[in-house]
Amino acid sequence: MDTYSLVASFPLKAIGVWVTTSLIWSYVCLRFAGYLKMKAGLRTGYTRKIFHISIFLSAAAAHAIGGFQAVCLFGTSVTLVIAYALFRGSGNHLYEAIAREQDGPHRTYYVVVPYFATLIGGLTSNLLFGPFAVFGYLVGGLGDAAGEPAGTRWGKNQYTIGRAMSTKSLEGSLAVLAASLLALLIGVAINGQLHFDLRVLLMLPLIAIVCTLVEAFSPRGWDNVPMQVVPTLLVVVFMN
Repeated sequence: MDTYSLVASFPLKAIGVWVTTSLIWSYVCLRFAGYLKMKAGLRTGYTRKIFHISIFLSAAAAHAIGGFQAVCLFGTSVTLVIAYALFRGSGNHLYEAIAREQDGPHRTYYVVVPYFATLIGGLTSNLLFGPFAVFGYLVGGLGDAAGEPAGTRWGKNQYTIGRAMSTKSLEGSLAVLAASLLALLIGVAINGQLHFDLRVLLMLPLIAIVCTLVEAFSPRGWDNVPMQVVPTLLVVVFMN
């Protein structure tokens, strides 16, 4: 069944409820991040990831409640909210919450590319692995989000992989590892098809290490694709 058919199988009233709720919620999340940036003085590295985590965890919740159909509707709503923020542009609190100053003059580019990477990764995980896509949401939402704030706050031991890669820090990568492991533990707890037996407990740290390496080696802006697909694939192959 294609994506259109999956969404079309939702009753019209349910579609209206999901879209309205998703629009309001995603706008509230972005507005809160904007408030923290413009009023509370938080760095964009923090506010951007606060919005990132909110959206990924919300997608996981939507998936748990309404399945792939609900995720498609939620993703459409988030797209509209981000498009509105980009339309308002520099100086607007919604835009400033997610567009890093150090990315200038390509601030919008580094909002659009990661977001499309998020959509591609989420759709791929869902179409290939169904309910196990929740592992990708959680690792992408928590694991990937942990690196930049930790690196901004504590990063002293920096490293660069290849000329086209962005500079990262050992402290940030350790935060990715810890958050990825936490995300996988949460995934097992809510998945319903896996249990905390010895095999699962041995595999989780290994998958978290792989996710950390994926985050370190991914091209800048595109890590939201492998950070969703890789953990989901590994869970299905080694733990299901």
